[in-house]
Amino acid sequence: KLKSGGYLIFDQTEAMTTIDVNTGGFVGHRNLSETIYTTNLEAAGAIARQLRLRNLGGIIILDFIDMKDLEHRRQVLRRLEKELELDHVKMKVTGVSELGLVEMTRKRTSESLQRLLCEPCEHCQGRGFLKSVETTSFSILREIVNHAGTDGAKKRLVLASPAVVERILDQEAAYLSAAEQEINCPIEFRTEGSYSQEQYDIITV
Repeated sequence: KLKSGGYLIFDQTEAMTTIDVNTGGFVGHRNLSETIYTTNLEAAGAIARQLRLRNLGGIIILDFIDMKDLEHRRQVLRRLEKELELDHVKMKVTGVSELGLVEMTRKRTSESLQRLLCEPCEHCQGRGFLKSVETTSFSILREIVNHAGTDGAKKRLVLASPAVVERILDQEAAYLSAAEQEINCPIEFRTEGSYSQEQYDIITV
């Protein structure tokens, strides 16, 4: 969190790292333009320090709060470049766009702090999102129908999370019945408490 009340949000992915600057509840004593300028100036210094502390590398996108004043943009970029001079790692910085975006690259020297201390989520594999219960339900029924008649199975057994099984048996009961008629064999379900809402297995019996 910045002294002005603003704060930074870091989002690290395989492709790049984005850093978003927000004003928080800071209003300031003058006007909105000055509030934004002050917050962005503080953010420039904080970002440079965090890049070193977190050992972030690769493509980095800085999303400063929009500044209409060209001189404010120049001053914020100048502050950022000055703070980055303290960093011994090679990097390249572009100017500030009208939308407040700054693109930069910082040479990777080793794994970032996040990569060293954390591991990808076992459920979403680091994506940050899971398929919805509804999406998984339709994926199961679609896969069963698409493979109908290829294995001579007398029954299909689906292993899935409790939420998905409940959804199919209740809200998607009509689609389940249609799928059973399509493949001409019953579809049974077994809940697996350890499964995430996008995990499932289809067993032919």
